[in-house]
Amino acid sequence: MEPEDLESRTPTAVRTVFGEHAESAAEFVAMLASHGVERGLIGPREVDRLWDRHVLNSAVLAELIPEGARVVDVGSGAGFPGIPLAIARPDLDIVLLEPMARRVEWLTEVVETLALSVSVERGRAEEKVVRRRIDVADVVTARAVAPLARLAQWCLPLVKPSGELLALKGQTAAEEIERDRSAVRKAGGGDPRIVRCGAAVLETPTTVIAIERVESGAPGVARKRGRKKH
Repeated sequence: MEPEDLESRTPTAVRTVFGEHAESAAEFVAMLASHGVERGLIGPREVDRLWDRHVLNSAVLAELIPEGARVVDVGSGAGFPGIPLAIARPDLDIVLLEPMARRVEWLTEVVETLALSVSVERGRAEEKVVRRRIDVADVVTARAVAPLARLAQWCLPLVKPSGELLALKGQTAAEEIERDRSAVRKAGGGDPRIVRCGAAVLETPTTVIAIERVESGAPGVARKRGRKKH
């Protein structure tokens, strides 16, 4: 995609969501449209839908995140939702957690190119050594990573007590909640609820399942860490 074509396809919502950081968001989209496709991070058919389906869809999650929060984005992949969040909300302390080396390399390049204050870590959320290394966060995000039951088991141990897991989901969100409600509670989560983000700027708002961390998965460990100041 040529720069002039990219500019002509930029939705007016971009300025609303990203404000003074809109140019950085456009640069990220340009990187995805070229290098992202070449490296197999996104499919060619996704290029025309990068803004609405991926970048803006991820960035509006910022509506649910408190100022200055520490955020761990699990399974960042091509950078969603962590990179758009970091662009829109530079006040956040964001860690991108990704197990695949080639994606970690890509995320590191994006962070350096856009001069984002973001940490990139390689690993899986379910690994105890990874949990110890990155510690707990106020908010854990995930997009297209796993079904809700597995996601809660992997991610809730990374959430501080009273913090939240925010899982970006699609039309099956309500079905996932009904199916996996007991598994979520077993993993230390409260009652899952559905939240819609970006209704004022997106034709199709982002569907999020929000789960509060109410219990510690490992007795005496998560709560102790939850009092740690960052």
